[in-house]
Amino acid sequence: MTIASPTAPPADPARTAPAGPAAPAAPTDLAALAARHGLTVSGARPGLPAYVGQLWSRRHFITAFATAKLTAQYSQARLGQLWQLMTPLLNAAVYYLIFGVLLGTAHHVPDFVPFLVTGVFIWTFTANTITAGTRAISGNIGLVRALHFPRAALPVALALQQLQQLLFSLGALVVILVGFGQLPTASWLLAVPALLLQAVFSTGLSMAMARVAARTPDVSQLVPFLLRTWMYASGVMWSVDKVVGDRDLPHLVALALQYNPAALYIDLVRFAFIESFTADRLPPHVWAAALTWAVLCGAGGFLYFWKAEEQYGRG
Repeated sequence: MTIASPTAPPADPARTAPAGPAAPAAPTDLAALAARHGLTVSGARPGLPAYVGQLWSRRHFITAFATAKLTAQYSQARLGQLWQLMTPLLNAAVYYLIFGVLLGTAHHVPDFVPFLVTGVFIWTFTANTITAGTRAISGNIGLVRALHFPRAALPVALALQQLQQLLFSLGALVVILVGFGQLPTASWLLAVPALLLQAVFSTGLSMAMARVAARTPDVSQLVPFLLRTWMYASGVMWSVDKVVGDRDLPHLVALALQYNPAALYIDLVRFAFIESFTADRLPPHVWAAALTWAVLCGAGGFLYFWKAEEQYGRG
């Protein structure tokens, strides 16, 4: 007698199917993985303290870059570095002819030649620093795209270049002042804090213009016209206090002329160097106003530039 074997249960396809490739693991959080290994996004903007630290660590590059730019500036000219002196002196001579002789401004301003030359030299520093800032990124785009460094090093280096040129030019200014009877006194030391505040102000404004011009290159074509207008409103060739005192100007216009930052720094240096330019020709709280402008534009320009750090050289 044959006994039938029980029916075998159907085979489990999952057990009988040949083993295939293992299923992919869950995707790893790449951002967390990069952070765990100390990797960062290329060109990403660092935090402000880290950015300042990076900038400070490259101070030697900034100084060397500024010096190299200054040396190469007139390398193709026969007179070379003498143009650092001749350019503001020739401007002063033209302004003296137009304003001092033809318009008679010299008759209303004591020590007009020292007054005028000081104004031209100090204004030239601010104007050249801002103009250089508009070319800080576009004029060094190869460097920006090839190397990783804090981009603020470029406008800072160009501002330092203009400061070096100003210090070089001050030697000629001192000779002119002494030649016209302005002998050195203790008040000349006041030019040091005035020029430092002006340097901070001009550098901050240069950095702001560097960001604007990097995004809109046409701005660099407009800047010379804006600077020329600003120069005429800054008392380079005429006395701000005399115009404000002799004319019935609206109060806001008078305040704008008196506390125009370029005019403040020019008049502070005049007050330091020129004996006839006394304290009564300065607006009230002049040092506080000069410091405020330096802090606002210096810090504000730096922050404004830093905010767009990852955009420079892209596109």
